[in-house]
Amino acid sequence: MNRLADFYRTTIGRKVFMAVTGALMFVFLIAHLAGDLLVFAGPKVLNDYAGFLKHAIPEVLWPLRIVLFLGLVLHIIASAQVTWTNWRARPTGYATKRNVETSIAARTMFIGGPLILAYVIYHLAMFTYLKTGPGYSETDVYRNMVLAFRMPLISGIYICAMIALGFHLHHGVWSMLQTLGAEMSRARRWLPWIVAIGIAGGFILIPLAVLAGIVGRGV
Repeated sequence: MNRLADFYRTTIGRKVFMAVTGALMFVFLIAHLAGDLLVFAGPKVLNDYAGFLKHAIPEVLWPLRIVLFLGLVLHIIASAQVTWTNWRARPTGYATKRNVETSIAARTMFIGGPLILAYVIYHLAMFTYLKTGPGYSETDVYRNMVLAFRMPLISGIYICAMIALGFHLHHGVWSMLQTLGAEMSRARRWLPWIVAIGIAGGFILIPLAVLAGIVGRGV
């Protein structure tokens, strides 16, 4: 434990913690997206899947939620500490600032993280704990999603949050590959874009399909 704590106190150690916890949340996002995309299969398929998660495996679901929560907390703490260390290393600004080896995703990483966290809390309140939004059914997840995303404001906020998530994922994957020792190659250039567009785009398809009337007919 002492060696682990000593390693974490180093900048590279904190970056490794960020990469590992980020990878954990990445796996969760893939699973979450796969489940949400079942909305295209119709209400029965999505509601049966949601019921299975809620009732069939509660002994797995809650430990998983705890692990994800702890991973998120560690990710935020490590990110804040790395950012603070970088700021302290450059207490004064450059005379001429040049954004070399950087991007919009990189420059907005520290701002995008808290914004995504704020949206996650809002999202959980609406779809998991049923405290906000137009749908409050404990069993009809499909209807809750359709009623929510039929509202342009809710869909707009969701889409903006997913765009922010895409930027965050792009820079996160790029940084993770760098931290874990990946050489600058073609894969490192295009893989972050595939991940960001694939995941964020997949989530964005859902409100767009609802707004277009492709999903939710008859609700």
